Amino acid sequence: MARLLQAPPKFHPSEWHIANKMQCARTESQKSRSERTIAESQRLLDEIEKTTQKTQSDVNKKIEQRQEDVKFWKQELDNKLEQIVHETEVLLTFKTRLERSLESCKEPLVIVQKCLLNRQRRAGIDLVRDEVEQELVKEAEVIQGVIALLGRTLEQTNEQIRLNRSAKYNLEMDLKDKFTALMIDDYCASLTNNTPDIRYADNAVKIEGNFVSPEDWLDFSNISVEKADKQRNNSLALRALIDGILSQTVNDMRKQCEMVNLAFTNRLKEVKDAKHKLETLLAMVMDETASQEENIAALKKAIADKEGPIKVAQTRLEARNHRPNMELCYDTVQYGLISEVEEITKNIQRLKDTLAQAETELKSLSRQQLSLEEEIQVKENTLYIDEVLCMQMRESVYINNF
Repeated sequence: MARLLQAPPKFHPSEWHIANKMQCARTESQKSRSERTIAESQRLLDEIEKTTQKTQSDVNKKIEQRQEDVKFWKQELDNKLEQIVHETEVLLTFKTRLERSLESCKEPLVIVQKCLLNRQRRAGIDLVRDEVEQELVKEAEVIQGVIALLGRTLEQTNEQIRLNRSAKYNLEMDLKDKFTALMIDDYCASLTNNTPDIRYADNAVKIEGNFVSPEDWLDFSNISVEKADKQRNNSLALRALIDGILSQTVNDMRKQCEMVNLAFTNRLKEVKDAKHKLETLLAMVMDETASQEENIAALKKAIADKEGPIKVAQTRLEARNHRPNMELCYDTVQYGLISEVEEITKNIQRLKDTLAQAETELKSLSRQQLSLEEEIQVKENTLYIDEVLCMQMRESVYINNF
C-alpha cells in the first residue's frame, strides 16, 4: 500500500527542455507538412477544376460538332427522301400510263381477231390469203408483241417502285434514328452542372457490344444515300425507257393500223371492180341468152314451116306412083319431086342440127349466167364482210397516246 502511494519519478530539467524542443519541432514539422498539403491540394483543385472545365468545354464542343454532323446528314437524308418520294410518285404515274396503254391494246386485238374470223366466211375463190389478211395477221402480231413488251415493262416498273420504296424505308429509318440521336444530343447539350435531374450512372462508361465506330456510322448513312441515288437514277432511266416504249409502240400500232386500212381500201376497190366486170358480163350473157332463145324459136318455126312443102312433095310422089303402065315414067317432074323431097329433108336436118347446137349454147349460156350470178354473190358477200363487218368495226379503233 505504501508502494502504491509512492510519487512518480521526476524528470530532469534538461529532459523537460528537450521534450519541449522536440514538441515544438514536431509541431513545426507537422505545420509545414500541412501547409504543403494545403498548397498542393489548392494547386490540385485549381488544376482539376481547370481540367474539368476544359474537358467539359471540349465535350460540349464535340456535342455541338456532333449535332452539326447529325443535322448535316439528317438534311442530306431529308433531301434524298424528298427526291425518292417525288421520283416514286412520278414513276407511279408512268405505271398508270403503262396500265392504260396495256388496257387500250385489248380492243384493237379483239377487233383484228374478229376481222380475221369474219374473213374466214368469204366463199369460193374469194377465200384467198390476200394482202388484207397478211396485214391483219401482221397487225395481230404487232399488238401481241406490244402487249408482251408493255407487260414486261410494267413488271420492271413494279420492281423499281418496290426498290424505291425500300430505299425510302431505309432513309426513313435512318432519319428516325438521327432524329432520336439529335434529340438526345440536344438534351445532353442542355445539361449543366446545376441541372436538377443530373445523376450518377454506374454503368454509363461501359461500351456495349452494339456500339459502332464513327467510320461505320458515316458509311451507313453514305450507303443509304448512295442506294437512294442509285434507285433514283435507275428510276429516271426507266422513265425515259417507258417514254420511248410508249411512243414507239403507239407509232408501230398506228402505222400497222394504217397499213391494214389501206389494204382494205385497195382490196375493196379491187373486189368492186371485179364485181362490176362480172355484172357487165352477166348483162352480156343475158342479152346473148335472149338472142339465142329468139334464134331457137326461129329455127323451130323454120323446121315447122318445112312440114307443108315436104308433105306436098311426098304426097305428089305418092300420087304419081299410082300412074298406070307406061305412064309411070321417071320424067322431069318425078326427078324434080324426088330432088325436092331430098333437098327439104336435108335442109330440115341442117335446121335440126343447128337447133341442137343452139340449144347446147343456150344451156352453156344458162350455166355461165348461173356461174356469174354465183360469183357476183360471192363478191357481194366479200364486200359485206370487208366493208360492213370489218371496216365499220375498225372505225372504233383509236390508238391513244399515253
